[in-house]
Amino acid sequence: MTRTIQSAALAFAGALLFTSCATQANQKKEPIATQSTWNVKSVQKGQASWYGIRCNGGTHTASGETLCNYAPTAAHKTLPMGTKVRVTNLNNGKSEIVKINDRGPYTPGRIIDVTEGVAKRLKFFSNGITKVKVEVIEKANTEEDSKS
Repeated sequence: MTRTIQSAALAFAGALLFTSCATQANQKKEPIATQSTWNVKSVQKGQASWYGIRCNGGTHTASGETLCNYAPTAAHKTLPMGTKVRVTNLNNGKSEIVKINDRGPYTPGRIIDVTEGVAKRLKFFSNGITKVKVEVIEKANTEEDSKS
């Protein structure tokens, strides 16, 4: 291969890699308002586990969305699709707001399955399960909302 072709091939591969990482980075964090702008509607406590593309049996969730290992999403047995919940790891206090877009978990005693990325951010990935508090939340009405 000539040097020009090698350079072009490397540039193309780099561009693909950069685009892939940028897309994944955008999926990792969606803009979420501060916790003070949410009202808690209900609370559950129990065991959480994590799941990902390798153990999902496919790449789509029950809502039809593509499963992304790092997205702030989760599976719950009964909550409506699209429900926002705050999942708090009771062992370390770390929490994250996720969207319900799948069904499960189907193991007795577990109340929610979060993606691999959420499990890593909540620091229970290596353990596989942890005790959590799941708060169903809704956006609070603010003064700006009531003006419109």
